Amino acid sequence: MTSNAEGVAATGVLQSKRNATRYGILVEIADRQPAVNQQEIADAIDVTPQAVSDYLKGLIEEGYVEKHGRGRYEVTKEGVDWLISQTDALRGLVKHVSAEVIGQVDIETAIATTDIEEGQAVSLTMRDGVLHAMAGGTSSTGGTTAIAVTDAEAGRDVGVTNFEGVLDYDLGSVTIVPVPPIREGGSAALDLERVADAIETHDLLAVAGTEALAAIRTLEIEPDIRFGTPAAIQEAAAKGIDVVLLAVATTVASHTNELRDLNVGYEVLDARE
Repeated sequence: MTSNAEGVAATGVLQSKRNATRYGILVEIADRQPAVNQQEIADAIDVTPQAVSDYLKGLIEEGYVEKHGRGRYEVTKEGVDWLISQTDALRGLVKHVSAEVIGQVDIETAIATTDIEEGQAVSLTMRDGVLHAMAGGTSSTGGTTAIAVTDAEAGRDVGVTNFEGVLDYDLGSVTIVPVPPIREGGSAALDLERVADAIETHDLLAVAGTEALAAIRTLEIEPDIRFGTPAAIQEAAAKGIDVVLLAVATTVASHTNELRDLNVGYEVLDARE
């Protein structure tokens, strides 16, 4: 861990077991006040009831807690301020660890297109929506490179990390074909020839709703995706896959909202008779 992280930890509740226990007790009191059961607090933070009693005396002396009678306690403004300061320190540590520590050791999985050895530099490409790795490659040649963290034979999965460069590939396209709900004619209201033409020019077929499934089964075609279609078509397009979606008209908005939120382009094709 870097010196920055050590500095965050040293000023927060991780500095000592005592600070961590005080923090836990104050949180539990704030959550339960004014009626506070010391046994419940002890169970919640895994210390003895006697320890809770001892810490409570100290917190009262420091002005972090006020006692209002038997089993009735309240965290003071000073106690709340201390909790906030310690929580901010923890939040800073978590942010640092997520961005600077874990982020530096992110491992992705790719399909090896050649035999690859652990520690070897690899070149990365995106094909058919899947990351592929080939032995060799340096950042000076352009494209994206990484370091393999596992051995792999060609065709097997390989772990890669330490990415450099930008992975250059085109986003996929999404064509949405609204299908009228059954009360408006359902699949029978579609021009199936236009639907078939749209399917022919895309990589994946997704359907949402029974009317949509009936329409493509009339064409004697089975869909690639039937469930979780809003997220599925967004992910596929983001990885360079062209998708055609037949969706009951009442569900189209849920799909387009997902696409807009992640800046994935789409078109709506009117295939009604």
